[in-house]
Amino acid sequence: METLFEKFQQRLDWVETRFVRSVMGEINWNGRLIGIKGARGVGKTTLLLQYIKLRLSDQLDATLYVSLDNIWFSHHQLSDLVDDFVKKGGKFLFLDEVHRYPDWSQELKNIYDDYPGLQVVFTGSSLLQILNARADLSRRATVYAMQGLSFREYLNMNKGTDLQTFTLDQILHDHSRIARQISPVIKPLQHFSNYLKTGYYPFYNELPQLYFTRLEEVVNMVLDIELPQLRGLETAYIPKIRQLLQIIAESAPFIPNISKLSQRIGINRSTLLSYLFYLNEAHLIRSLYRDASGITRLQKPDKLYLDNTNMIYALSPHSINTGNLRETFFANQLKVHHNVEYAKEGDFTIDSIHTFEIGGKNKSARQLPPDHNAWIAADDIEYGHDHKIPLWLFGFLY
Repeated sequence: METLFEKFQQRLDWVETRFVRSVMGEINWNGRLIGIKGARGVGKTTLLLQYIKLRLSDQLDATLYVSLDNIWFSHHQLSDLVDDFVKKGGKFLFLDEVHRYPDWSQELKNIYDDYPGLQVVFTGSSLLQILNARADLSRRATVYAMQGLSFREYLNMNKGTDLQTFTLDQILHDHSRIARQISPVIKPLQHFSNYLKTGYYPFYNELPQLYFTRLEEVVNMVLDIELPQLRGLETAYIPKIRQLLQIIAESAPFIPNISKLSQRIGINRSTLLSYLFYLNEAHLIRSLYRDASGITRLQKPDKLYLDNTNMIYALSPHSINTGNLRETFFANQLKVHHNVEYAKEGDFTIDSIHTFEIGGKNKSARQLPPDHNAWIAADDIEYGHDHKIPLWLFGFLY
């Protein structure tokens, strides 16, 4: 265990706290069992270490962070570590990458039941299933979802600003005032294209020249390890799934013909629909449906996007479609707090109430229904007017 404590201290020394994700303030850290799930690379590990450094600096002797993909666990049991840790006065245990540990859900249930004085915070893949896991943790764990940087967080992290969030209702009905409030602080259009290309994953600042290489590694880790391990994806199909991601990346956006797509990549219809469902769960793609309530694994999506705009640049750098970028950004930022559906008129329906058309600065309302809940999210404008809102402003929702 001494080795794990030493590695923990080393990682804690290196973590910076100059910028902290907003999700830290949204988590109730008083719970006995807290889960944080999200896609690879969005900053879950950094969040844990920052919390420890900022909130538990006076209790480090009673605190331990470990990653369960550490080779130490190939010869040791988590239960033995926890028992030893608690006997030595441990109170706060942070477990990273829990899905890499066999029977993780049963272990967490036992830890929760057997050590009532121990607080456990764990992170895992966006594919992590709490309710349907072998040991049902839904009554024990409070689970939070984490995704990549919003446009607002990107500006705060990289430009030293302290910009606040706004609700969708505030943006819809007060966007002119909000834009006038932000623009004197920073010119959003000056930085928006950089965000779309390299702003979603916080690790960009570590080695900018290797950003897309690392992003491809993130995709490969999900395909090669997480999906086979957590969803039973057959490894023989992985090259075909990569081909599918390439097709979606190059489309503007992709409205799937499942029969033709099935023939093109050589996967039968039901298997293809299952894999599309899993790719959406893994935050590699974003599937849209006309009615998002009660979606089943074999339901055909009406529209497909990659999960975020940075993936488009990583997977299809020579076929960038501006319309695809804009719509991907909008769907990605809205999905955090809202229900995003495929629209009968326009591009998106939000919360079954608002209809949105996405476009450039000259976009008109011709394709929108004539009612007060129809809006245009327009790129390349700093300020909006009436029902025409700057697209970048939807990056301030979280």
